[in-house]
Amino acid sequence: MNDTLHILLAQPRGFCAGVERAIEIVEKALQVYGAPVYVRHEIVHNKWVVDDLKAKGVIFVAEVDEIPDGGVTIFSAHGISEKVENSAKLRDLPVLDATCPLVTKVHNEAKRYEKDGCEIILIGHAGHPEVEGTSGRVNKVYLVSNVADVAALEVERPESLAYVTQTTLSVDDTRNVIDALKSKFPAIQGPDVKDICYATQNRQNAVREMATLVELILVIGSAKSSNSNRLRDLAEELGTPAYLVNDATDINPAWLESVNRVGITAGASAPELLVNRAIEYLSTLRAVEVEKLGGVQETVHFNLPQSLRDAMRVPL
Repeated sequence: MNDTLHILLAQPRGFCAGVERAIEIVEKALQVYGAPVYVRHEIVHNKWVVDDLKAKGVIFVAEVDEIPDGGVTIFSAHGISEKVENSAKLRDLPVLDATCPLVTKVHNEAKRYEKDGCEIILIGHAGHPEVEGTSGRVNKVYLVSNVADVAALEVERPESLAYVTQTTLSVDDTRNVIDALKSKFPAIQGPDVKDICYATQNRQNAVREMATLVELILVIGSAKSSNSNRLRDLAEELGTPAYLVNDATDINPAWLESVNRVGITAGASAPELLVNRAIEYLSTLRAVEVEKLGGVQETVHFNLPQSLRDAMRVPL
């Protein structure tokens, strides 16, 4: 075995624009309004991010009714149902919506299709917060996760159907399901593939490239994170052993026995700090050389909510 461990870093990796915006909303809210501020559900699926914000005065709650009158309320990046939004309005809570703009776009598409008389099919994973939020934006959805679900699906009006997708699924993840839907329901409508989350696709493309160059891949991310799990699964499908770890403390040195080249990537809600800590830990085991792979340079940026910009007196 070579004494030096070669570490290849995927590009892109880690935070996407929607996650950066959500965390910035919470940080700025603390600065403008002071602690505590209240966040419904985890702002993003990452324990380190959540614990860091808790230490700064953020209180995470399961539902809006746990928030005291007048409490500054933030909705997570995953989006919310209309019922949750209305419950906050009824109590006149000061709300900052950190829903990723790409998720909001899916909500608007679903509502538009429904207004046009279509039944809605949602491609996604049951129980995921984003799926719950999107489902709660229209009167009814049919949820499908795979081709088998499509085969078993029965709808009331096959001639008036439209589909939308969970944003944390890539074009690759949804292609077979969309093809099955179009085959079974030729009249079905749906968004262009360019509406799929850019960050999910980019991170998967980076793993595809990296998997051919390394013997093992470490994915930094939460077990709750759909896109992080998919990165691990994708590497395995490509024949490269992969492990999903919250942080460096989850890394088992035994995984690295007889391994000379290891790849590291991170899910869209994992901060770069955790990548650096993983590298630092690996350097305590062996000498390391770190190489950053080439890849897409993401330049997407989403503005903060207007109400928060007004409170900060920051122009567009």
